[in-house]
Amino acid sequence: MSTPRLLERFIRAAAWLALGAVLLPLNGCAVAALPCRLTSATLKIIPVVGHAAASPFDMCSSAID
Repeated sequence: MSTPRLLERFIRAAAWLALGAVLLPLNGCAVAALPCRLTSATLKIIPVVGHAAASPFDMCSSAID
């Protein structure tokens, strides 16, 4: 196996482990609401219309919690 390929596998495994470590402390509701929260936070970056566009996703995460 070549070195770049081995490095690629190591990086991929490290990324999966990091994702698991981040999601482990979250309970069921927090994991379910995570996509709504991430989308809302991303939309709020947009000037002028960001907060209005994010309000349905805020309500989604509130309903799940």
